[in-house]
Amino acid sequence: MKLKYIIYTLLLLGIAYLIYYRISANKKIENAGGGGGGAAKGGPAQSLMVDGIVVKPASFANNLEVTGTIEANESVALQSEVPGLVTGIFFKEGSNVKKGTVLVKINDRDIQAQLQEALTRQTLSASNENRAKQLLAKGAISQEEYDTSLADLKSLKAQAQLIRAQLAKTSIIAPFSGKIGLRSISVGVYITPTTAIANLLSTDPIKINFSVPEKYMSQIKMNSTITFRTDGSSQLYSGKVFAIEPGINAQTRTLQIKALAQNHNNDLLPGSFAKISLALNVQDNAIMVPNQAIVPVLKGKTVFVSKNGKAKQVEVQSGTRTEENIVITSGLSIGDTVLTTGALSLKEDAPVKVSVVKN
Repeated sequence: MKLKYIIYTLLLLGIAYLIYYRISANKKIENAGGGGGGAAKGGPAQSLMVDGIVVKPASFANNLEVTGTIEANESVALQSEVPGLVTGIFFKEGSNVKKGTVLVKINDRDIQAQLQEALTRQTLSASNENRAKQLLAKGAISQEEYDTSLADLKSLKAQAQLIRAQLAKTSIIAPFSGKIGLRSISVGVYITPTTAIANLLSTDPIKINFSVPEKYMSQIKMNSTITFRTDGSSQLYSGKVFAIEPGINAQTRTLQIKALAQNHNNDLLPGSFAKISLALNVQDNAIMVPNQAIVPVLKGKTVFVSKNGKAKQVEVQSGTRTEENIVITSGLSIGDTVLTTGALSLKEDAPVKVSVVKN
């Protein structure tokens, strides 16, 4: 039993010594730290090196980025009004044609024969009408007989006019000037009104068809300038709004808009995808800061500004955001120095040394 108590006593003494040793070691470490860092503790804290900008008024164009489609100014799929055999094709695929040019001719011999017959009957009827008129003047026939002769003449004239209209339909004419596409017929083929002959497009100027969300409808004006690019070219093009749909699309909740752009070199092709920038309004004295200066918080956004060599956190209200900057609507004033780096490591009243960057 005595041996057991002796062992317990030794263990307790060992544990007590270890505790004492650990406490003593910790005090030495604290004293050593206090001796080396006393100046830092009692003296001024080291300033944090950061970049910043001085807030200046700037002109900001609030642009809306949307997508759209390039369309021909005028476009038609050429078709015949009457069925028949193609006797002539008078255009070259991919060429420019002028308004009124005969493009395709359909066999019209049967219609020509009908017209000759109608004209012969009309001539005979005209002679009969003239004779009846003379007889009426002499009282040899009644007014009713003359009226019948005159009605026959007018009927034959109408028939001849109808045949001429049918004859005109055998010539397919360009309804406007433009470029004609690839033809799908050949001479000798029999076509019907459903046969597609070729496409005719007028591409100078061209139209840009696009939609904007309903909330921007009050900011869209006639003759507003747009800029756009296409996937096929890096060139920046411009155009002007010339037509606005009078109603909102109930399914997409968007407003349909069309703009017109010059295309003298035919660089823009109908059907191309367009990336469009539309200027909604311009702010002359806008306050803008880089996006990286914004610090999101629970109730909104803040930025750090430098005042008397210290960082101050300021709550701000923001507007439109671009790829690089964001418009500040309240919380900042002209001349404030906004910190653009170290935002996540800064704290209120932290000493800072600012390197001002030109903006």
